[in-house]
Amino acid sequence: MREGWIKKKLSDLGEIQTGTTPSTKNKEYYGDFIPFIKPPHFNPDGTIEYGNSGLSSQGLKKGRLIKENSILMVCIGATIGKTGITNIPVSCNQQINAFTPNKDLSPKFFYYLLNSSIFFEKVLYLSSQATLPMINKSKWQSIEVTFPKSLQEQKQIVAILDKAFTAIDQAKANIEKNIVNAKELFQSKLNAIFSQKGAGWKEKTLGEIANVNYGYTDKSTSEGDFRYIRITDIDNNGELDKSGKVYVKTTPKSLGFILNENDLLMARTGATFAKVLLYKDYEPSIFASYLIKISFTENISNELYWYFTKSGYYWEQANSLSTGSAQPHFNGAALKKLKFSYPTDSAKQYQLIEIIKGFDNTSKEIISLYSKKLDSLEELKKSILQKAFSGELTQKEVVV
Repeated sequence: MREGWIKKKLSDLGEIQTGTTPSTKNKEYYGDFIPFIKPPHFNPDGTIEYGNSGLSSQGLKKGRLIKENSILMVCIGATIGKTGITNIPVSCNQQINAFTPNKDLSPKFFYYLLNSSIFFEKVLYLSSQATLPMINKSKWQSIEVTFPKSLQEQKQIVAILDKAFTAIDQAKANIEKNIVNAKELFQSKLNAIFSQKGAGWKEKTLGEIANVNYGYTDKSTSEGDFRYIRITDIDNNGELDKSGKVYVKTTPKSLGFILNENDLLMARTGATFAKVLLYKDYEPSIFASYLIKISFTENISNELYWYFTKSGYYWEQANSLSTGSAQPHFNGAALKKLKFSYPTDSAKQYQLIEIIKGFDNTSKEIISLYSKKLDSLEELKKSILQKAFSGELTQKEVVV
């Protein structure tokens, strides 16, 4: 252990509390007297959203008063270990543990410490491994932490971390902006292509140029003769999710719903509503009833239409023609009203497809490169925290 550093249990360093939820049946317990924090209120940068939920003064008597400059940690579920620091008094629910450091300790230092992989690994080790990971108050407060006894050294480490993380966050913001720009550039190219009209181009509704058919209804199983493709199997990029596969057995009726290479399927409701899949020969498959198969009756490339569904023109129409707000629906009748502008010449269609593919591949390469840089910055953050709480960072400058 580095000279001047000590090891103590969390419970020896301040006040430990677990939140609680006043009865939701009593509306008088809820109001805007004090923020009531839940796991979704934690931001990635450690700040906390205070305005989403609150208790009344009466409700606080049934809850927990957590002082400002306390460190909160989610201690159950998929977001276990998520950490935030308060700058005002709050209350919280039973999914959160709170640590209020003694006055001779730096709250920001202990926020960083509890947010480090060193502490998180101990949380995971001590958590129950049932359906949901969980660490109770007694185990959480028993975790030993190593830190400099000197408040001045704690503040010095905080200053270094603040400076490093400000630079990292700025670098991340710049990269995220570049990713947005790459996506917008691809969108602008698509919009330029599919806004063309005039000689050699036609604009028609889908009802004029295609048949639309709903899918097959059956109970899915873990095994069967055909993969059963559902709306949840289409990802945000309009591609087939290879995880969570389910299957159906062959019946005389099901044979009419077998998919062929390059078939078009559209999700008509749910989170992926209006997303379109260009089916490849992944494995023998049948499509479910919440999907609509689009079959062109004119000489139109399915792949060209698939790229059209990624454009702003498509989504403006899809959003306008759909019904329902909380759960949008885009049924066959509405789909038939959608307008599609396309070149009538097959050679021109395939020429456009190759041009779009070039834009798409370039965009994906740029986004992949920037995504790797984001991952590297996250790893750098973890590395800096690791060094900080191993006693290696105090006299070192961090370069981002």
